[in-house]
Amino acid sequence: MEYTSINQAVIEQVSLTFKALSDPTRIRILHLLFNRECSVTEIAETLDMQQSTISHQLAYLKQLRLVKSRREKNKYYYTIDDYHVMNLLEQTINHAKHTNGGV
Repeated sequence: MEYTSINQAVIEQVSLTFKALSDPTRIRILHLLFNRECSVTEIAETLDMQQSTISHQLAYLKQLRLVKSRREKNKYYYTIDDYHVMNLLEQTINHAKHTNGGV
């Protein structure tokens, strides 16, 4: 089998994606948004966290195009923007549950 190299831009994007998925707060946010669209307030309440923390993490995820937002009056609602990454996250969650005895 012949080796095919990966260009530097792709390597950087993969690295940034795994970095985004390495943070427990971002994992919780992505998992929640995978299930439903939410406002910052809803995310903060559901995850029992400060809105400022959630907003900061959403900005990071939006920069990487993992989430997207829409504005309705004075509220922003967030949803998943990259289902490839969500499939990776869900597979990893299922793997963790399997290796931890279904926890």
